[in-house]
Amino acid sequence: MSDLESRVWDALKRVKFPGMSRDIVSFGFVQNVKATSGQVTIDLQMATQKPEAAEGVRADVEREVRTLPEVEQVEVHLHFQRAPSREESAQRAVAQDPGLIPGVRHVVAVASGKGGVGKSTVAANLAVALGQLGHRVGLLDVDIYGPSVPMMFGIDERPRLDGNRILPFEKHGIRVMSLGFLLDIDTPVIWRGPMVMRAIEQMLGDVEWGDLDVMILDMPPGTGDAQLTVTQKVPLSGAVIVTTPQDVALIDARKGLAMFRKVNVPVIGIVENMSVFVCPHCGESTHIFRKDGGKRTAELLGVELLGSIPLDPAIVEGGDAGIPISVAAPDGPHAQAFRQVAEAVYAEAERQVAARPKLSIV
Repeated sequence: MSDLESRVWDALKRVKFPGMSRDIVSFGFVQNVKATSGQVTIDLQMATQKPEAAEGVRADVEREVRTLPEVEQVEVHLHFQRAPSREESAQRAVAQDPGLIPGVRHVVAVASGKGGVGKSTVAANLAVALGQLGHRVGLLDVDIYGPSVPMMFGIDERPRLDGNRILPFEKHGIRVMSLGFLLDIDTPVIWRGPMVMRAIEQMLGDVEWGDLDVMILDMPPGTGDAQLTVTQKVPLSGAVIVTTPQDVALIDARKGLAMFRKVNVPVIGIVENMSVFVCPHCGESTHIFRKDGGKRTAELLGVELLGSIPLDPAIVEGGDAGIPISVAAPDGPHAQAFRQVAEAVYAEAERQVAARPKLSIV
């Protein structure tokens, strides 16, 4: 790399994507830089539903690079791809085995790109909130390596069998199943991909789920075998991405969202967890993990911000005690926030069913 190219890269690191605090280099938008004899050529590639934002980045790049004294001419090639809308993703969604859980109307995956963002807390309370709205709800803990649902629902028993069928637990009005019910609490899961895939398929197909309006899948963090197995085996109505407001979490949330889009699963929206801390003594609000990160990311990627969940010790205490906050304080602000998310999720799932193309037999 020449000295000029190195200085151009440094200049590009000062260009931010509109509304975000990270630069376009760290986002991976800069594909190539050539700089010789004062002539600079830059290749940019990005996917967004806001073409004006991409054009704004192009203009910012030209302006920033022209500030370098040895640069005489700048040529920026913008390779822009419009991110698919929820409607387009829904039309392309294909289920390979719709008979695996025949009594389930909607299957919604709750996912995150990284751990530690409160995904399982959101999944558990979303399931409870859907039940409080009058829906028949199941919750499947697909987090093979770190199942949290048994603790969050206060269940430490083994599931019962009816012939060759596993009977899910019923707690707080929700049918619940997790690999954690079958393993000792301190037993690590050291499995390769095929074993993970088989375990997920069994928890879906060998459990007597019955008729459900919606099944919530508490997915493991990341974009690995478990996620691919679920998208290949069941007809997902959509995915909900959980994140916290800081940039390091939002980057991973973008990866999780991109994974679902690549496998043609509609992304229903983003839930921003731990959005703000309200002091119980003075009432002052503190944005511990920055402010409005989920909103900016949702706008950037063209999805809905389904809701923002405050950071509160009561949510943690309820999860540890096996009583989700939506059960412990059903009239409180946190339960109301989860019900808002639940209403949006179910409405979108129903809308997608209505929007699916009908097959005609001739």
